[in-house]
Amino acid sequence: MDERLGVDERVDAAVTLGLLAAWALHDAEELLTTPRWLRRNVPGPRERFPAVPEAVWRRVSAIDGREFAVAVGAMATIVATASAAGRLTGGRSGFYQVALNGFGLHGVVHLAQAAAVRGYTPGAATSPFLVIPFSLWARGRLRRAGVLRPTRPRDLATGLAAAGAAVVASHAVARRVLSR
Repeated sequence: MDERLGVDERVDAAVTLGLLAAWALHDAEELLTTPRWLRRNVPGPRERFPAVPEAVWRRVSAIDGREFAVAVGAMATIVATASAAGRLTGGRSGFYQVALNGFGLHGVVHLAQAAAVRGYTPGAATSPFLVIPFSLWARGRLRRAGVLRPTRPRDLATGLAAAGAAVVASHAVARRVLSR
């Protein structure tokens, strides 16, 4: 332990700040593909999944490149804060660990979305090769360092809910910023 920084040296920066780096690479894919993909592809799922409320389809269809870019910036703030909290606590931060769980589960959601539409969805390319492997690797490093909190099913639900809430909050920030 480095007493000057309060950082557990057994958990290096690749584990904690790596979350931000992995997220940035993943979101670069989403930033490059999402607005165009939404314009081209929302009608198909809209017809195949009629149980989804029309208000959801209208909101998704209204997301343009500007809103998505600002939302990605807002999300960057959240992920950077979680990564920094992880680094400063040697990976012990609950916020960091929930964000890490949420990131990995977010990758699983991307794969489920791609399966549901029977094709590519934004984020599906980096999820199996970056998002999920990084999350599992980082959790393994935290476990070996003795700082990984026990994971129960409700913790996974919390991680997934936190990721969803962060997405909703990021888009709310984007709409607010762009409405000025």
